[in-house]
Amino acid sequence: MRAVANGLQGSSRALATSALCLLLSACAGMDRKDTLPTVDSVDLARYTGTWYEIARLPMYFQRHCQHSKTEYTSRPDGTIGVHNECTTERGRVERAEGVATVVDATTNARLTVVFDNFFARLFGPSREGNYWILDLDPEYRTAMVGTPDRRFLWILSRTPQLDEASYQRLVEKARQLGYPASEFIRDRRPASS
Repeated sequence: MRAVANGLQGSSRALATSALCLLLSACAGMDRKDTLPTVDSVDLARYTGTWYEIARLPMYFQRHCQHSKTEYTSRPDGTIGVHNECTTERGRVERAEGVATVVDATTNARLTVVFDNFFARLFGPSREGNYWILDLDPEYRTAMVGTPDRRFLWILSRTPQLDEASYQRLVEKARQLGYPASEFIRDRRPASS
C-alpha cells in the first residue's frame, strides 16, 4: 500500500513538474526577442528625415512630453544621428541627441540607439538592438517602432497628424504583436503644428 502511495505521489510530482516546465517554456516563448517580426527591408536613406510621434507606450524619459518629434540624419561613418525633441506640459522644449547603429544589416530593421546621457553610458548598447522597425508603409509615411521586450513602442508619421484608419491599423498590429496597446498615450497636437 505504501509503495502504491509513494508511486502516486511521485507521479503527481512528476506531472506537476512537467506542467510547470511546459508553462514556463510557453511563457518564455512569448517573450523571446526573436519572435517579434520586423519589416523585411528598410532603405535608411529614405527613412532619414523628420518623424512625428503620434502615439507611444509610457516611458519615464518622456513622462512630461507632448508633441514629440525625431530627426534622423545619415552620418559619414554609416551610423544615423538621432535628434529627439518635445514640448513639455509647461511649454519648455526638451532635446536628446543619440546615435543609431544597424544591428541587422540584412534588413536594416533592427538598430541600437544610444543617447548621450548617464543611463546609456551606464548600461551600454544592446547586441540585439533596442529599436526595431515593426511596420513601415511603402511610401515611408508611417512607421511603428518598438523594443523587442515589448515595453516601449512608438507610432510615427511624416506629418503631425495621422488619419484614424491608419492609426487604428497600427494599434491593432501592435496588439497582435503582444504590446499593451490599451496603454498608448496618443499625441493631441493642434492641426497647425
